[in-house]
Amino acid sequence: MSFASNLLIRLNRLFPLPVHPFNLANDGKMSYTEWQFVKGGQTIQFFLPFHTQEQMFQGKTVLDIGCGGGGKTCYYATFQPKKIIGIDIVEHYAEEGNAFARQKNLADIASFMTADASAMPFADETFDTIIMNDAMEHVDQPEKTLAECFRVLKPGGHLYINFPPYFHPYGAHLSDAIGIPWVHSLFSERTLIDSYKRLVAELPDGEDRVRFRISKNDRGEEYFSYINRMTIARFRRIQQGVSHPAVYQQEIPLRQMVSGLAKLPGLREYFVKMVVCVYRKEQ
Repeated sequence: MSFASNLLIRLNRLFPLPVHPFNLANDGKMSYTEWQFVKGGQTIQFFLPFHTQEQMFQGKTVLDIGCGGGGKTCYYATFQPKKIIGIDIVEHYAEEGNAFARQKNLADIASFMTADASAMPFADETFDTIIMNDAMEHVDQPEKTLAECFRVLKPGGHLYINFPPYFHPYGAHLSDAIGIPWVHSLFSERTLIDSYKRLVAELPDGEDRVRFRISKNDRGEEYFSYINRMTIARFRRIQQGVSHPAVYQQEIPLRQMVSGLAKLPGLREYFVKMVVCVYRKEQ
């Protein structure tokens, strides 16, 4: 292995890992889906200055894009939507979500299916509410995904988006194994891939984690396919092509003490914890 990979792994011993659902599941403490449900309130906290949970969900037909195991979707279902559908491109999540909805006695409200957010199998103007919690940084085609959202959103409906920008301390989404903040700004992608594979190799779900995060491009080169490197700057450029109004926007700093740094052009990408945006589809 390379010197850089060895260095990263040695440095990683100095940093405790953030709490991560994959590791909680391995330790037998909580499944990924249950963790999502328990943390459900945190997934929508950034929208509450604009809309309450009831305004977002109650009596609404709701779509949750990038639902994962379905726990957060089922949490939203506790606010009495008329119907909520969770979609994710990872096939086994639909089965897990539907099983969890039955476990929580929410199957009459919440259902799950495998679908690509850039080509959704829904009719025009189907949903009152669409939520993309921690999903914008994962979709392969964000522009097409936004266009699809507005296609299936009813006039007057709202699209809720929040995501951690790529240069967030853990924006590489490797914190299940690498605890070094901003590690993706310090090491190359090749080094990150080699190190990640070494760090998870002995875990019972290590192969699953590698398949989940890493793919090969047309040249046969490995890359992190799980994320699209969505920065604040890239999202703002994408927004210029959206014809519907953004009715609420915030950039939440990592900590209040660094809020000044989160406003500086050169440092903003590194010190913003969450980009928040709510769109309203015009009548």
